[in-house]
Amino acid sequence: MRLLVTRPDADGARTADALRLRGHSVLLTPLLRMEIVPAVWPDQDYAAVVLTSANAARAVQAHAQRGKLTLLPVFTVGPHTTAAAHKAGFSDVQCANGDKDDLAKLVSTRFGPDDPPILYLAGEDRTGELELARSGAKVVTAVVYRMAKTQSFPAELISALSQRQIDGVLHFSRRSAEAYIHGAGAAGITNRALEPSHYCLSHQVAGPLAAAGAVGIQIAPRPNEAALIELLNSA
Repeated sequence: MRLLVTRPDADGARTADALRLRGHSVLLTPLLRMEIVPAVWPDQDYAAVVLTSANAARAVQAHAQRGKLTLLPVFTVGPHTTAAAHKAGFSDVQCANGDKDDLAKLVSTRFGPDDPPILYLAGEDRTGELELARSGAKVVTAVVYRMAKTQSFPAELISALSQRQIDGVLHFSRRSAEAYIHGAGAAGITNRALEPSHYCLSHQVAGPLAAAGAVGIQIAPRPNEAALIELLNSA
């Protein structure tokens, strides 16, 4: 298949390589770029760190408090975030192997109201907060990165979509799906951009595509890259 991957550079390159190994032709066009936010959080004791994105781990690699953070246990949403946490210097890493709700459940089983707060390192544009209300655990949220949209589609992507040279588009976040719809509209090729099959990590990711009128939407059975590629291959 002729596929479009719109993820930011580091993740997008890995996804593109995995797809090419399976015989697909891939156009890699990042529609978002990560910007580090100079985060500051209260100077106090924390029970643990929580990461719902590999980008959060990347963002704190050069942070002045990284050394102090890496002494704490860290809870991650999935294997990819776990790998990024190890690379950032965390050694005690526990993975929920699921989505944000699975991560919240895992953290809730370990901490309660009598423990120091949990430090949630998050993105600026995120879908909700870390919900630990049932356990009574306290959460301090620190925004450490943001995802900025590219200003416009590159000429190569406009040409590929206009000439129907893309069979499928992989969408890993709601924000990247929004950037795809926005870029297509700015280029005047919305109808062409909606024609390919759209392989989405979750129903939430698919929301902007469905609202724009895309009909060839398929949702991964689990919210991770392996499941999305599995879905693509079965299709």
